[in-house]
Amino acid sequence: MSMTALLEVTNLNAGYGATGVLRGVNLSLAEGSITALLGANGAGKTTTLRALCSMIKADGEVRFAGARIDSLATEEIVRRGVAHVPEGRGTFVHLSTEENLRLGAYARRDRADVESDFERVYAYFPRLKERRNQQAGTLSGGEQQMLAISRALMLRPRLLLLDEPSFGLAPLVVREIFSIMRAINTTKRVTILLVEQNAAMALDLSDRAYLIETGQIVLSGSAAEIKRDEAVRRAYLGY
Repeated sequence: MSMTALLEVTNLNAGYGATGVLRGVNLSLAEGSITALLGANGAGKTTTLRALCSMIKADGEVRFAGARIDSLATEEIVRRGVAHVPEGRGTFVHLSTEENLRLGAYARRDRADVESDFERVYAYFPRLKERRNQQAGTLSGGEQQMLAISRALMLRPRLLLLDEPSFGLAPLVVREIFSIMRAINTTKRVTILLVEQNAAMALDLSDRAYLIETGQIVLSGSAAEIKRDEAVRRAYLGY
């Protein structure tokens, strides 16, 4: 394992019940990088994120910051600094924006720093500050996605796993969210693994990319290399 790899995944197999989805997936994320995981619907992108967090049964080796985490419970993986923003936001709709954010910090012991992180998150997403007492279920789709990302940031993660953050959102909102993700990566050195249907935007944001097809990694390289790949251009970039 290279010293700079924050996450190292070796020969990961995972699935649901008797149905295998991932077959021998290998991934490596450099600390402080943004990596895109691209692929068609059903290729295994969401399954990969769930397997990394022990949310589904998996075998293989997952190392985070040098230590194996593949046998740990989801909650322990979260405590170590891995935050997962699932597809479909996952906000608690009956709670207020601020209550949702407090839940994000539940695993932390440093109460004073939690308060300063509220201000940091509100600086990234000023609209959430305006809506902090509003019920999360009454927020727009874009605001709910911002809330889901913010709740994950309240953990002070070293690694952020993002599943389809652009799903169902207007292009303008997507651009705003992507630019904030870049800021989070640049200023806080949060490593990001991004699962995204919008391949063009994902590659623009990322340093590296992997392409997954039917549960196997079929291509990997720098985002620029992947962007130039003929098959990727035709299948995912549409030119």
